[in-house]
Amino acid sequence: MTEHTAAHARTLAELYDAPEILRVVNVWDAVSCKVVSELSGTKAIATAGHGIAASHGYPDGEKISLDLMIAALERIVRVTNLPVSADLDGGFGDSAEAVRRAIGVGVSGANIEDQMRSLTDSAQLMRNAVAAGEREGVAFVLNARTDALIKGGDRPRDEAIRDAIERGRAYLEAGAHCVFVPGVVSGDEATQLVEGIGQRKVSVIGLPGALSAAEYEARGVARISYGPMPQNVALTALKRLGESLLDDGVIPEDTEKLNNF
Repeated sequence: MTEHTAAHARTLAELYDAPEILRVVNVWDAVSCKVVSELSGTKAIATAGHGIAASHGYPDGEKISLDLMIAALERIVRVTNLPVSADLDGGFGDSAEAVRRAIGVGVSGANIEDQMRSLTDSAQLMRNAVAAGEREGVAFVLNARTDALIKGGDRPRDEAIRDAIERGRAYLEAGAHCVFVPGVVSGDEATQLVEGIGQRKVSVIGLPGALSAAEYEARGVARISYGPMPQNVALTALKRLGESLLDDGVIPEDTEKLNNF
């Protein structure tokens, strides 16, 4: 398993470094992973921590246990031949242990949040995660997340951008491969982040109101993910279908059979 995971980690790192932006459609369980894995444009799988927690009946923010998270990741890894990057929230109190266990079920990379801890503590959090991969023989691909924009409070936006850049540089120095800066990032802000952190070193999220993947790619962004939004879209479709069926509707004829285990 470790040799296979190490190979996937090398592939994942190459995808981050490639000129084309890495597009990942976040999944939350085995069947969503299977559907996304079979799409022709999918090169890697990324999980959504919020989505996995919700599928188990928990709110976001490490309310789900690490045991349940790892079990969910194991089921996801089992149904795909692609590299899997996991959302490990804030490290579940021990980022090294979370990474060690994730590698144990075949995960080759992860997002870990700074949750706006002090810069010193946050850098150490990232350093511990990277070191855990090294001990397991895997060049674990850490997409270090800073909440500088989404938890910036009332401070000016340009100050939050500067903070994200400072934190991002520190996380790269700690061994992270890329820096995830969630929030709706404008074109000018994406340029500032890339200039401050590095080409192919910034990861963004495609929330409503964000730019397209191609527009971020043109600014040197490495990766775009979508967090809990794919699950929200799927649940919206279920809600609309349920409303229709309860109103004497019928299943649409173009419905595909996608849960083909």
